Amino acid sequence: MAEQILEGVSPTRMELLEIRKKTILAEKGHKLLEEKRDALVERFFTIIDRRNQMKKELDDTFNDAFLSLIQSQMIIGEQKVDDISHLTKDIGEVSFESDNIMGVKIPKLNSDGITVDEKPLYGFSETCAKLDDAKKQFTALVSKLINLADLEGGIKSLAVEIEKTKRRVNVLENNLIPKLYATRKYIEMQLEEREREDFFRRKRIKALMEKKEQ
Repeated sequence: MAEQILEGVSPTRMELLEIRKKTILAEKGHKLLEEKRDALVERFFTIIDRRNQMKKELDDTFNDAFLSLIQSQMIIGEQKVDDISHLTKDIGEVSFESDNIMGVKIPKLNSDGITVDEKPLYGFSETCAKLDDAKKQFTALVSKLINLADLEGGIKSLAVEIEKTKRRVNVLENNLIPKLYATRKYIEMQLEEREREDFFRRKRIKALMEKKEQ
């Protein structure tokens, strides 16, 4: 299969110098993009590991919290637990910010606006210890869920950027750089051919002039 060259290229020395410059820039860009891709992939899997660990912790906490909730319902009744649940205060809202990883903007959740009152709003005389346990466990889940959502947002953003970077690396590696090398080779061959033709032309002219002098 014939090597493809860049379109609209003139086989001149000036063009050859430009192609050489472009080749150096393309190779530097390729190297930087590869380094960026590798760094993003490493960070991606680090966050994946943190996310998986957090999900395991969440699963365990959820199981404990729901077990405590079910036990409290068995002790004081579902209706009583439901009535008490309406005493829960509004904990506030999260705000959205952004972080920067290797030039990639990552959405970040700011939980400073979240305030969880750990002190129960209900009296202890009509409740049970298991309900207290359930409240503590569900309260602990709030910050963990926010952190998990934060990690999930980072994972999605990094995945998109990794894919974009991989495409750019592939375009340089499989398209532009091979074309630049092929174009440089084509121009060099054209120039060498011209030099050979000029050499033989000068030699022939010299021989004709010498013959004429004789």
